[in-house]
Amino acid sequence: MSTRILIVDDQRLMREGLRTLLELEPDFAVTGEAGDGAAALEAYEASTPDIVLMDIRMPGMDGVEATRRLRARHPGARVIILTTFDDEAYVFEGLRAGAQGYLLKDLSGDELATAIRTVMAGGALIEPSVARKVFAEFARLAPAARPLDAGLAEPLTEREREVLRGRGGGLEQSRDRAETLFDRGHGQELRDQRAAEDRRARPDSGRAPS
Repeated sequence: MSTRILIVDDQRLMREGLRTLLELEPDFAVTGEAGDGAAALEAYEASTPDIVLMDIRMPGMDGVEATRRLRARHPGARVIILTTFDDEAYVFEGLRAGAQGYLLKDLSGDELATAIRTVMAGGALIEPSVARKVFAEFARLAPAARPLDAGLAEPLTEREREVLRGRGGGLEQSRDRAETLFDRGHGQELRDQRAAEDRRARPDSGRAPS
């Protein structure tokens, strides 16, 4: 069964070129075209395509807003943004709107076909130069990891760190629980408990000297 594709671009020549290129693939069929975002919404309703190739900058409703509205009406819609712009604002707004792909128009026909098949299979694809910007922004926004004993009255000993890592399936991932334990004054209880376990592990430690 052919993958049905809707081409959305304000340049007629671009739409015709994409149609010619895509219809060379035996498993692709272009079922509609649109020159702006509003027309794209109507064309989607009329042709119910599997993939929408969406330009960003168009008169009237742009590609970001069209993608947002399309995904709101049809959560299962698959949209690949195909544009000449790799500006961060367009990238992040397009992905937030729900696009599964963000590609630049200087890609080859084979790369575009691969991208369409990838998104059809449930994946996502981002132009490498665009992906670097996404990762850089993610790294900037992601909170820095805190050490295990952050916020405690006194740092944990290495032995206490081992205990907290080894018990309860890795309490290092639950620092709040560890902080609560020590904030309530039970740090010494944990030390005493571990010391008792160590003595039980050494049978000769509790015998009186002969």
